[in-house]
Amino acid sequence: MNIIEAMKMRHSVRQYIDQPLGEQVILALQKEIDACNQESGLHIQLVTNEPKAFDGFMANYGKFSGVTDYIAMIGKKEAALDEKCGYYGERLVLLAQQLGLNTCWVAMTYSKIKTAFEVRSGEKLCVVIAIGYGKNQGVPHRSKAIEDVVKADGDLPDWFRKGIDAALLAPTAMNQQKFQFTLNGNKVSVKAGLGFYTKLDLGIVKYHFELGAGKTGWEWNGSGTREK
Repeated sequence: MNIIEAMKMRHSVRQYIDQPLGEQVILALQKEIDACNQESGLHIQLVTNEPKAFDGFMANYGKFSGVTDYIAMIGKKEAALDEKCGYYGERLVLLAQQLGLNTCWVAMTYSKIKTAFEVRSGEKLCVVIAIGYGKNQGVPHRSKAIEDVVKADGDLPDWFRKGIDAALLAPTAMNQQKFQFTLNGNKVSVKAGLGFYTKLDLGIVKYHFELGAGKTGWEWNGSGTREK
């Protein structure tokens, strides 16, 4: 499947079957993790065959089962860390979907197993992404209407609508979708609303928008994550 198809088909999955990640799948994930780390300065790590993080009370409370593999989103402590982790983590999530895997963003309902990954001085673990072969494919979430998340005068160009459609497919904490896009000419800006993990969500939403809008004919207004 292509990346847009992966975006539409990907839903959060919390229950996984007992099937280890294959060697080729691990190689593909690690290659993309290395590319994301190189580009972003993050310290993302793939953890495999490690069941303890999702074997405690919090994981059971979150209705997780069978999780033995996950991606640890780690980076330097800075204001932009959450947004970076959202942007590059979703890049890995969509690749996983293309590889036939399922995923779930997990902010709290897991245990931190310090021997499973490396957190260097000045870094922090931001969030983890459960990954594996799901017992099901998850279910779609409800989405807001375009006018609920857009501030713009006049008609919306096609590329912008496609970007917003993609952004509304993005996973957000508790399905909040607390973000607003503003269009000024061909310049796009987006800000996070108030709520839990909205800065993380902002990075995810930005990545989705870029995939939907395409690479040409527009630019972020101010600092953006998009490659030039």
